[in-house]
Amino acid sequence: MTVPATSRGATRALVLWDIDRTLVYVGEVDRTAYREAFAEVVGRPAERLPARGTGVTMPLAIRALLKDNGVTGSEVDDLLPRMLEVVPLRFAAHTEDVRRLGVVLPGAIQSLKAVAAERDLVATVVTGNLEANARIKLGVFGMEQYLDPSVGGYSSDDAHRPALVAVAQRRAGDRYDSTFDVSNTVIVGDSLEDVRTGLEGGARVVAVASGTTPPEVLAAAGADVVLPDLTDPERLLQEIRGLTDRPGRQ
Repeated sequence: MTVPATSRGATRALVLWDIDRTLVYVGEVDRTAYREAFAEVVGRPAERLPARGTGVTMPLAIRALLKDNGVTGSEVDDLLPRMLEVVPLRFAAHTEDVRRLGVVLPGAIQSLKAVAAERDLVATVVTGNLEANARIKLGVFGMEQYLDPSVGGYSSDDAHRPALVAVAQRRAGDRYDSTFDVSNTVIVGDSLEDVRTGLEGGARVVAVASGTTPPEVLAAAGADVVLPDLTDPERLLQEIRGLTDRPGRQ
């Protein structure tokens, strides 16, 4: 994605998109990659797989996968780095399954386009995915053209999801010659982890009830705004503008 010359020094807001169950749903492909990587690294089948739709970062999900399947003590720490190498490889081997089985959620492309069209908004991702997995998901569905993945925050940067907000703010600030903080950063995501990421990481939160968490639960957790889905791009832009015009969260 090319940085528009007119945007340098003039950017007023950073929009951080979550990916899974906000923009796309890839069904069992992530879990298939976990299953295959576990068998390759540990040498036996996994009986229990990570829960769906939690928003937990992949390093934490993989650590839990190891523990839940009888890997104990220092062996977890020993095997985790290898798992983090193999999972993206196994996921990449299923790229065609992502294309075949994956679903773009209602309004996702239209909303991405609407945000991308606003020259004073920078759009990227903050996601629990490892960067390699995230890039595949965005690329398969042609979403990379509507955001700048190079300034995103990924769980390959930090397993603690709230820390990824600062990662993206710093990268976007450097690339777009701007300063991003809680007053001009908005997360768009579907899970309680997305809400927590904003609250603890320093961003406003537009929650989208397109995942497994009901809207009232997202609101009670502290989301600034809750939308039923992404089918009203104008409403989404309105909310982003309204949140970034407010004073910073105390």
